[in-house]
Amino acid sequence: MTSSNASVPTGVAISPDSGEHWAAEGAWKVADGIHRIPLPLPMDGLKAVNVYVVEGDDGLTMIDGGWAIPVARDLFERSLKSVGYAVGDIRRFLVTHVHRDHYTLAAVLGHENGADVALGREEESALDLLNNAEQLTESPFIPVLRTAGALEVAEMWREGRDDEDLPDPAMWRYPTQWLEGDTRFDIGSRLLDAVHTPGHTPGHYVYADSAAGLLFAGDHVLPTITPSIGFTMPAVEQPLGDFLSSLARVRSLPDLRILPAHGPVAPSSYTRVDELLTHHETRLDLCRQSVRSRGEVTSEMVAGDLGWTRHERAYADLDPFNQGMAAMETKAHLDLLVARGQATVDVRDGVWWYQPAAGDGTQ
Repeated sequence: MTSSNASVPTGVAISPDSGEHWAAEGAWKVADGIHRIPLPLPMDGLKAVNVYVVEGDDGLTMIDGGWAIPVARDLFERSLKSVGYAVGDIRRFLVTHVHRDHYTLAAVLGHENGADVALGREEESALDLLNNAEQLTESPFIPVLRTAGALEVAEMWREGRDDEDLPDPAMWRYPTQWLEGDTRFDIGSRLLDAVHTPGHTPGHYVYADSAAGLLFAGDHVLPTITPSIGFTMPAVEQPLGDFLSSLARVRSLPDLRILPAHGPVAPSSYTRVDELLTHHETRLDLCRQSVRSRGEVTSEMVAGDLGWTRHERAYADLDPFNQGMAAMETKAHLDLLVARGQATVDVRDGVWWYQPAAGDGTQ
């Protein structure tokens, strides 16, 4: 939810394939045999998610599916028709990660039409929770908020839960193929390398077409914003450490044109990865300064010392949902400082209190 060095905000970004705002309706040609279809995300600040249609010898391969809501499905089918295809032409969905705006329409359409659906194995725990939500006594994010010291926010999240609004099992079916490690998909004239890039979620994958110079980046490398870190269920030990390592993996690939899930097509994976790495090192330094100056802090306290979004909004000015996201993302930064030996942590009454590491005392 933070902004980095990208110069154009998502809300006004023009995509070079369309010459229009990146979320404009259509099936936009990004390369020979590849079209980008933005699908709507109502009630979401991101506005849209890009799904990609890849033509192959045996039919279509989709990178991501969108959110399984009527307005998105109708637009998806209409956009496919505009380039001469129908849902029945889809042979497989290669999903970048388990979040609803990427996975659920793929799960529904794959089941209805017999198309394969591939997803990272590390997303299985999240699907287990979603398919057994009636057994949960509270949101799995609430314990993380409590460890972050965001007790009032955790209570607001708890009160905001509607027990009657449980996940629809039809939207959260298990995939037909689990991806484990890196693998390659041969779809006729095109080879797609599935590269495991944990961080945003544990089972996130990007798909690289090195011959065409393209990276289907999902939420791992976004051109105008940074993906949320720490908002995973169940929680993982080092989400930011995983994310930074995954960025380094993508940086080791050739320099590729970015086909992102949110935002416009962007020219260079190298440029954007370098910006993201710099951004998070800067945030880590700010977190470290907060710990040093205060002496002992919770994640929420440090979040209060930081600016949020492109506009550097104060934590107190965020709504409860985004306060929770900010507190969890700050916790991910502080936990990485502990792993690097630049801070220590003490747990008291379920809250994690961070202190300067020895030799890095208060100022």
